[in-house]
Amino acid sequence: MGVGVLQMMNYRTPDHRRLPARRAADAMRASRSCILTTHVNADGDGVGSQIAVAAWMRANGSRAWIVNPTRYPGLFRFLLPDDSWVLDAGSAAAREACAQADLAVVLDTGEVPRIGRVKSMISHLPLVVVDHHPVGDQPLGGISFRDAEASATGEMVYDLLSATRGPWPQEALDAMYVAILTDTGSFRFGNSTPLCHEVVADLIRRGCDPEALYREVYGQSPLRRFRLLEAALSTLTVEEGVGWMVVPPDAFERLEAIGDDLEGLVDYPRSVEGVHVALLFRATPRGVKISLRSDGTVDVNALAREFGGGGHVRASGALIPGDLDDVRERVVAAARAAVRTGLAAG
Repeated sequence: MGVGVLQMMNYRTPDHRRLPARRAADAMRASRSCILTTHVNADGDGVGSQIAVAAWMRANGSRAWIVNPTRYPGLFRFLLPDDSWVLDAGSAAAREACAQADLAVVLDTGEVPRIGRVKSMISHLPLVVVDHHPVGDQPLGGISFRDAEASATGEMVYDLLSATRGPWPQEALDAMYVAILTDTGSFRFGNSTPLCHEVVADLIRRGCDPEALYREVYGQSPLRRFRLLEAALSTLTVEEGVGWMVVPPDAFERLEAIGDDLEGLVDYPRSVEGVHVALLFRATPRGVKISLRSDGTVDVNALAREFGGGGHVRASGALIPGDLDDVRERVVAAARAAVRTGLAAG
């Protein structure tokens, strides 16, 4: 790609981000051995941001290790240039890496509960937090680079690389693109801002292949995912502006499904006419996992926080201890009340 083409880019890091981005980038460039973590049940933005930072730091001569509270999602393994970058949080290798590190970077979350068991592993390290979620009740300390107006944490990682003028490894470019692609719902959601598109345009100019990356994320799914969708659709219910589905536990086990197979399932009740809040319920050994989506009528971040979760205004999640049916009834009732309030206010 010619230099002249790259000079056509119009993007400029927003003024309110420039100093925080520089501080975070300087701390990360000074690190010789860094631990990168993200929230439980990492998504495309979380792991995409991690891989982009890891590739950038390694290109700068630092060691960067990914240590997450839950397993690295198989759906995004194609982004990893080397499997050895990921260390299982329960392994001796992860404990040794954390003991030898001089910095920890938390990406796509800024709350203590969201990094689970990794918190105790990095408690002795200085922290950098890079996140685009609203600040919660239990924020992590350290150097803070946060902006709830950013489309994705991947967009903010782009600001980090811009603050130091790169380098721009291909692995980092692809990972940032996927981070933004997934968190904007393939650029369908309201967080697909002009700024976000400027960043993505530059990533494409620098060598990202949108078709190939889309195909890796969305263009191929195992048959079991469709069988699981079939089972979940049989539970689809819509009442008073709230639509929800339940993932049948027996189907999940029978199909040997994994968490990755649930990606995007909540969008089905979300797309039903008249639905303002969509919910997806799944029983797990640790409680009932809930995905919440909104058309903007309801702040589902506030709704999720009522149950110990959190996220964005239009997309959030929670893990609630208890029986599946009981949790479903309580959350649906709260969602109905929130819809009534939201419609009345509108």
